[in-house]
Amino acid sequence: MYETLTYTGGIHKHEEMNELIEDLGGFVLQETTSQMDLVLTLAVPIEDVDKVKEKAKQLLGKVQIAPMAGTEIAVVSPTLARQHLPHSACDISEYLRRYGAKDNMIGLARGAGKGISRISEDEKNLIEEHDLAVFALGSFKECITNKTHLFEDIEIPVVVTGAPNIDVSEIPGADAYVGGLGRIPRRLKRGEDIRALRKLVEVVEGILDKKRVEMADDPPIVPSILVKTEIENQVPAVKEIYSPLPVVSQLDGVRVKLNYDDYHEEISKVVVNDYVLGDISDIKKSFMYDYTLVKLLPETSII
Repeated sequence: MYETLTYTGGIHKHEEMNELIEDLGGFVLQETTSQMDLVLTLAVPIEDVDKVKEKAKQLLGKVQIAPMAGTEIAVVSPTLARQHLPHSACDISEYLRRYGAKDNMIGLARGAGKGISRISEDEKNLIEEHDLAVFALGSFKECITNKTHLFEDIEIPVVVTGAPNIDVSEIPGADAYVGGLGRIPRRLKRGEDIRALRKLVEVVEGILDKKRVEMADDPPIVPSILVKTEIENQVPAVKEIYSPLPVVSQLDGVRVKLNYDDYHEEISKVVVNDYVLGDISDIKKSFMYDYTLVKLLPETSII
């Protein structure tokens, strides 16, 4: 079993941390550099976490558990236009990233208006490519309860946010509801805003942990973080991707930011733990920019 961590420190001697992670049989999931600061999202065997903490102390850095690392979350707004005040959706997205999540903001094409809001089949399919979806809705109970058709038949876990306090039983299709996050025409910096964001993180972490437990009964034959590493090592075109995080790890697969038509055959031939990736996964075209989506098959479907 692997533990996902976030290391925050300086660039100086950071290669020592990378070497330690490699020596321990771990993986760097994401590396972000900002001027002289470095943030590493990594996965190492649980029994070696103390060694990483010790090295971080030597490098004057900090290590914390990142339960959302290795997941991809969709932050969905009815629109990203001004009338839906995307400030809160942006802050929700940024706050989730602090805890290791890779998230994508999605604005619906026809999501505005409580009586006329719609979601297309392609938008649903795009959202369902993620591990979890956060629907950032508005400030009035009626506006929220009248928009449940946007997510009530989405197959992945859904967390709804809004301003009023509403019991989740009144929101069909939602796995959880977090109040205090409605249409706010400013950044979420006040005390009550931060508390609501922390509550959202707790809820999302709980749902993802529950999903991991369910997957443990019939897990993929190889972990997704290992698939990510092997694709990066065996597909040369990945090194030419300028987009941040060219291979995104999910709970049950990876998203490769390479065109499906051009690279899906090469990706299917990647070898992971003596298995050919095409034999242990479903490789299909993503609804996001025609990327390549790899969904790992559970053990029972392979035996």
